[in-house]
Amino acid sequence: MLVVLQGMQLEARGVATKDSLRSIAIEAISGMQYDVIRFQVTPGETVALSLTNKDDMAHNLVITAPETREAVVNAALALGAKGPERDYIPESEQVLWTIPVTYPGEKKAITFQAPKKAGAYPYVCTYPGHGFLMYGVMYVTKGDEGMPDLAKDLNVPEARRREQPAKRPHPYDLSPPYWYRVFLEGTSLASIAVHLPHQLSFCWDTERCQLRYAWEGGFLDNTDLWHGHKNAYAKILGTIFFRDPVTEPIRFDDTEALPPVVYKGYRIRDQYPEFHYTVAGKDVFELIKELPGKNGLIRTIRIPDAGGPVWFRFDHASGVTHRFSAGVIQHDKVRLTAAEAQNFTIQMIKQEKP
Repeated sequence: MLVVLQGMQLEARGVATKDSLRSIAIEAISGMQYDVIRFQVTPGETVALSLTNKDDMAHNLVITAPETREAVVNAALALGAKGPERDYIPESEQVLWTIPVTYPGEKKAITFQAPKKAGAYPYVCTYPGHGFLMYGVMYVTKGDEGMPDLAKDLNVPEARRREQPAKRPHPYDLSPPYWYRVFLEGTSLASIAVHLPHQLSFCWDTERCQLRYAWEGGFLDNTDLWHGHKNAYAKILGTIFFRDPVTEPIRFDDTEALPPVVYKGYRIRDQYPEFHYTVAGKDVFELIKELPGKNGLIRTIRIPDAGGPVWFRFDHASGVTHRFSAGVIQHDKVRLTAAEAQNFTIQMIKQEKP
């Protein structure tokens, strides 16, 4: 799917009528993008906003309070199976105005009064897998105050900060690592699929805070998911070589009781997502990369303040051979001291079938 951005309308100041109604027309276009990525209104002004879907996927448009775009996107993902009936729009004070799911060829519109407080009010598509790429910003400004220089505007996608972007097949370079928030079979409804170099990929389950499986080959076919098919999942384009049958492998006591886990998000380290979560209230950080020179993955886990021994449970029949940088292996688990748990690695080498 080729996206041509040359000459695209990147911003709009709107059309104000004599009745002080400002009309803003936005189109959803291929590549998970809005054609208008920012527009400007004055405090308290009446705004007529329309969304025309010229893409082949379903989209919506949600205007949020300042600096809450990502929080709203995550809340929409947390709707899970309830997402379709709510147009993937969460109930939140951070959600100000919405245009519901708009299917290819449709046009929907809303009219609202702009906030009286000046600021940058993001708008975003909260359809699953879209929200971290497809967004823009409504600037509420007084008088002749303008918008910031587009090239330095952090409220719009990085790839859209050029006045005349070059032709691109996608809103960001498809050079691994890259990832999607998607629905994948065999996991919870809040998963992140990551594509690594060397044709390796993995699924991180944010509900269970756990690496669920890994595969080699292609990445994902999101066609059914992006087209809005009911109960749709992304399809894996490869062969799964690792599945973790262990539930919540990190434990702070050597018992069968499952500790509570809470997902805290991720940050980018060396272009890779490092996942942050808590296990029994203790912070855990996990970075997963391709294993250099071997067919497999390497996981770097940091538990800064374990406060005592840590057990990591694994399964010998998971499809990989586990090699730990620290700790004492006891059959199907490794015991680490608090000091060792501050930073250790797990090599997961693919087992070749006889």
